[in-house]
Amino acid sequence: MGLLKSIFSKKEEPIRSYEDFWNWFRKNEKTFFKVVKERGDIEKVFFDRLSSRLGELKEGFYFLTGMLDDNTVDLVITAEGAIKHIVFVEELIQSAPDIPGWKFTAFKPASDIRNSNLKMAGHLFNSDTMRFYANEIAEYPDEIDIVITHDELNDENKQTIINGIYIYLDTYLGELNFATTIDNLKVIRNHEAQQEWIPIEKLKDFLIWRQKEFIEKYEGTRHDTENDNYAMLEAKLKNGNMLLAVINTDLLEWDSKASHPWILNIEIKYGSKNDGGMPNDDTYQLLNEIEDAILSELKDYEGYLNIGRQTANSVREIFFACKDFRKPSKVVYDIKDRYASQIEIGFTIYKDKYWQSFNQFRSS
Repeated sequence: MGLLKSIFSKKEEPIRSYEDFWNWFRKNEKTFFKVVKERGDIEKVFFDRLSSRLGELKEGFYFLTGMLDDNTVDLVITAEGAIKHIVFVEELIQSAPDIPGWKFTAFKPASDIRNSNLKMAGHLFNSDTMRFYANEIAEYPDEIDIVITHDELNDENKQTIINGIYIYLDTYLGELNFATTIDNLKVIRNHEAQQEWIPIEKLKDFLIWRQKEFIEKYEGTRHDTENDNYAMLEAKLKNGNMLLAVINTDLLEWDSKASHPWILNIEIKYGSKNDGGMPNDDTYQLLNEIEDAILSELKDYEGYLNIGRQTANSVREIFFACKDFRKPSKVVYDIKDRYASQIEIGFTIYKDKYWQSFNQFRSS
C-alpha cells in the first residue's frame, strides 16, 4: 500500500501558467544543474522533461543549454525564428525567478563577428568567406533586401551553403534581429553580383541604421478605417465551390502600408460538411462572433488594420496589417484557446511591408 501511495504521489501538477512552470523548475533545478555540469544524460534527465512541461504551457518553445562558467548554467529559450511565438518566449523569461547557478536567456544572442565562426559539412562560414550587398528597390523603398555570397557556393553544395548562411546569421545577428529585420534574403555566387560586395561584418550596423531610419519615418502613423470603402468579391474555384471576400479597398491603396509591416492571417476551419464549402447559419453566426472578438481587441487606432476576410472551402480567413506582432499573437492565442471546444483556429504572422500578399484583391 505504501509503495502504491509513493508511486501515485509522484504525479506532477499540470502546468497552466508561467508561475506553474517556474515553480516546477525550481523544484528540479538541482537535478538539472548537476546533469548539465557533469555532462550526463542531458537529453533524458533534463531536455525530455523540460520539453514536456513547456509543451503543456504553450507550443513553440525550443531550448539549448550550456555552462557559462563553472558555477552557472545558461538556459536559452528560443522560438526558432517563429514570429508568432516570440512574445511568449519573452514573457516566459521575464517571469523567471532568480535561481542561484542559473541564467535564463530569451532567444539566441548576437555574437561578436570575431567569434562568429561556423564549420558545417566541411565549409567555413565567417568574415573571410562571406560578403553581402543590399538592393534598393524603387517600388518598395523601405524593404531591406539583402544579397549574400559564400566563396565556395556552387550548384552541388547550394542547399548546404544556404543552410550554413542562415545558421551563421542567426548566430551573428542574434535570433530576434535576424527574424525581424531582413525582409528578403537571397544567396548567389560571387560572379552573379550586380553591385560591389561589402564585408559581412558591416551587415549588423547596416541593419541597425535601416531599422532606425524606418522607425523614424513611420513613428505614430495610423489609419482610421471608419469611413473606408469595402468591396465584396466573388469567384468560382476549380472544384466548383464559391469564394467570397470582403476587402477594405481604401486600405489597399493607402500610401503608408510599410508602417504596418506585419501581416496576421487567421484561419478558422469549420469542417467540410457544409454545402459548397460555405458555412451554415449557426456556423456563420459563430464565425462572426469570433471575428467581432478579435476586432474588439485589435483596433485601427492602436495600429491593427483589418484588411478584410475571405471564405471558401470550409475555411474563413481574416486578414490584418499590424504595427507590431506581439499583441496580435497574444490576442489570437487567447481566442483560439477560448473557442477550442467549438472550432479550429490557427494563425500565422509574417512580414510583408507592402502587403503584396493581397495583390489579387487590388483592382489595378
